[in-house]
Amino acid sequence: MAESAFDADGIDTSVPHPARMYDWFLGGKDNYPADWAAAEEVVQLMPGAKETAWANREFMHRAVRHVADQGVRQFLDIGTGIPTEPNLHQIAQEVAPDARVVYTDNDPIVLRHAEALLRGRPEGRTAYVQADLRDPESIIEYARGHLDFDRPIALSLIALLHYVTDEQDPQRIVDTLLEPLASGSHLLLSHVTHEFNPGIWERIDEIYRSGGTPVRARSRTEVSAFFTGLDLCDPGVVVGPKWRPDRAMRIRDEDMPVYVGVARKP
Repeated sequence: MAESAFDADGIDTSVPHPARMYDWFLGGKDNYPADWAAAEEVVQLMPGAKETAWANREFMHRAVRHVADQGVRQFLDIGTGIPTEPNLHQIAQEVAPDARVVYTDNDPIVLRHAEALLRGRPEGRTAYVQADLRDPESIIEYARGHLDFDRPIALSLIALLHYVTDEQDPQRIVDTLLEPLASGSHLLLSHVTHEFNPGIWERIDEIYRSGGTPVRARSRTEVSAFFTGLDLCDPGVVVGPKWRPDRAMRIRDEDMPVYVGVARKP
């Protein structure tokens, strides 16, 4: 069963949007000239941008399988992005056909594609809503209508928190989202870092700001802080390809500038 809340108002393809740029990095088709131009500028600064996007995507696949193997049957994915198969619900429902997934994103174009492409198995449930990470209370309120908060939930914040500036207090957002989750819930998180090539990130920030979304790369120490109070799963906070690698991976370069981690709520 799938449900949605789609509003076409506010779609603007004349400026770049992170979700559509990410789709371009992954070789998708759901992007526009403004997105192409901005993404190509990023690639000029960081030639491995496409590989980094794939390393991030592959981490999501492995992390979802891991928590599903641990018995988690509910997923709250914030910052869904343009659907790129396999999607989170497809990975989760391969392990557990009755898994429930709530997708959220702040770009109405993402939700339009979600309505067309995100279809869960009959045994499970897939819902999606237009919402903004910076209003975590409204996300929790919506999710309560679809997920059982007395049972573990996997909170997925994949390639998202680097779009939240320090002034917007990303730690408060993470804490607000985690607080109502039951013991045994998990946090799945990935985040770009400036530690491999610090000189380029001011310019990358300017490119993303041109579309209205700044980017704030963070250090391993800063990313690790988002897991405070949780039990980190091995191997801890590492670059994407080093997190539980498997044979299906296409990106194995350990210099990918993205830190990742999975942790369990006690």
